[in-house]
Amino acid sequence: MTRPTKADLAAAADLLLPDVIGPDLRVLFVGINPGLYSAATGHHFARPGNRFWPALHRSGFTDHLFEPAEQLSLLDLGLGITNMVDRASARADELTAAELVAGGEALAAKAARWRPRWVAVVGMTAYRTAYRRPKATVGPQDHRLGPSRVWVLPNPSGLNAHYTPVTLAAAFAELRVAAER
Repeated sequence: MTRPTKADLAAAADLLLPDVIGPDLRVLFVGINPGLYSAATGHHFARPGNRFWPALHRSGFTDHLFEPAEQLSLLDLGLGITNMVDRASARADELTAAELVAGGEALAAKAARWRPRWVAVVGMTAYRTAYRRPKATVGPQDHRLGPSRVWVLPNPSGLNAHYTPVTLAAAFAELRVAAER
């Protein structure tokens, strides 16, 4: 994958990142919104330093460390990726609460349409805001999106210092075990 230029990143704010989604998913992972790097490359969680792909592998969801360009291969494993908010930004904290609430409604519609077994929101603050659940913690939630159970995972951004690669992988592994039941 070619590294985007500064101009590519600036132009990425107007781009949409297509979902990796289909029927019969075990888990639909939900990022907060695409970063400019991801939007520029067309691949979810593409920024170097993002720990999504290593956590997915270390937790046992994948048999090897996927590159972001392999994202469509997730469908063969019953896994998918979407975002809470479609708009790309340099940082997730640029999103408004209204955008997150609207994104939560759009996510509920996707869950109703595609019916994944689990919807895993990768970012606790975004989940809390989108669904007005200020006390939510990492793990399974007490509500559903359509027929889908909901799980909250820590944000895999390298900026999230609260989770090490090991503890992040452990949080993903708990979901994997639940999704295999």
